[in-house]
Amino acid sequence: MHRTEDTGQGDRSERTGEQYGQDGRRGQDGQDERSGQARRSGQDGSLPPHPRGDRGPVRYGPPAPDPGLPVLPELADVLAAAASRALPEPPGGGTALREAAVSYWARRGLRGGPRHVAAAPGAQPLLLALIAAHGGDVLMPRPCPATWTPQARLLGRPAYHVPTPAECGGVPDPYALLETVRRVRAEGGRPRLLLISVADDPTATVAPPELVREACEAAVAEGLHIISDETWRDTLHRPHDTVLLSPAEMCPDDVTVLSDLAGALTPAAWPVAIARFPDTERAAVRHARTLDVLTASGALVAGPVARAAAHALREPESVTARIRQAAELQAQVASAAHRAVLSSGALARPPQAGRHLYADLGPLRSRLVSRGVTDSMELEEYLTARLGAPAPGGHRFGDEPGALRVRLGTGPLLGSTPGQQWESLTAVEPLKLPHVAAALSIFAAAFDELR
Repeated sequence: MHRTEDTGQGDRSERTGEQYGQDGRRGQDGQDERSGQARRSGQDGSLPPHPRGDRGPVRYGPPAPDPGLPVLPELADVLAAAASRALPEPPGGGTALREAAVSYWARRGLRGGPRHVAAAPGAQPLLLALIAAHGGDVLMPRPCPATWTPQARLLGRPAYHVPTPAECGGVPDPYALLETVRRVRAEGGRPRLLLISVADDPTATVAPPELVREACEAAVAEGLHIISDETWRDTLHRPHDTVLLSPAEMCPDDVTVLSDLAGALTPAAWPVAIARFPDTERAAVRHARTLDVLTASGALVAGPVARAAAHALREPESVTARIRQAAELQAQVASAAHRAVLSSGALARPPQAGRHLYADLGPLRSRLVSRGVTDSMELEEYLTARLGAPAPGGHRFGDEPGALRVRLGTGPLLGSTPGQQWESLTAVEPLKLPHVAAALSIFAAAFDELR
């Protein structure tokens, strides 16, 4: 089995009902979320300016890591050609979009039909609908994507964070998962749903197949349904050397797959996400409930965006070439950023996917304290100002505010203009481009000064 990461937090699970005040520190009267009196959890965001004392609102939550690349011209042409479509897609997406999603998953070994697919304008409304369609409490790894905890909280669902093993994020340690489930039940809770991400935000790691299998077997044995967020599966830095196993391949009747197309296929400005349901009677009921929630919330995909998304999901050569180019570029830049972080004495797992890395600046605490940085919120403010780019702290991803962890994006290192970004994408040696080298130099200097 896998060694659980030591986070220095005592208990192996953390219920989000143990909330924090607006300054991010544990409140004196934090309440269980089931009472409806939970404090704000710090899933805010410092990207827009806001008063230092107001760190609670979800509206400040950090977006997904920016790719730092211009829109693929072919996709822009498809969107423009469909601009006259005045009506949105029906709830859950039209036939063409759902069939394109079916073909996308079939190429990855996941068979099914369009009746098992639902689409929504982005991962957040789709995940919200999926959680709503399932009863009970929600479990998720720590750390986890910044939007997951707010989704459960908006629905009034208790959410429990489970530690991940030392080698990766995104998938909980199987022993810690079992312990958490049993503890929640002993306290009167109803754990029903497990959220995982085999290619992870924020850690940029890919969970080993053995861990995925053990965690999924443990979850299914305890009666949990699994939602596998596979947004980043097409961003593997070294796809020929990295094995990514979807939980749906092992537990087809107990896994719903979620994918935000902004991970690799479409721009974030064109929000669309898709979900693949199991082929079971119970899943059909949950699919119908999901459509009900999407309908009631008006979460409909825009017609022109659906046309572009369907084109991207069919993966013509231009789209697959862009995916490969972007992944190769992000791999080089992320590796350089990772080396800079390690050279300062900080810690970070080697990035394997996505356009980010997750650093632990705990070893640099004394130098940071001298700069007025004592927790992840102050670290976020410090590094965002120092780097000139978003650097969301670990508190946004479920880590303790006292842990000096931060997600660092690589997109801003690729250039500040579309011309520079195109040059980065097409260069044989992008790290030698003047604008990339300068950005990496600023990045490295921010960490070198903390040595």
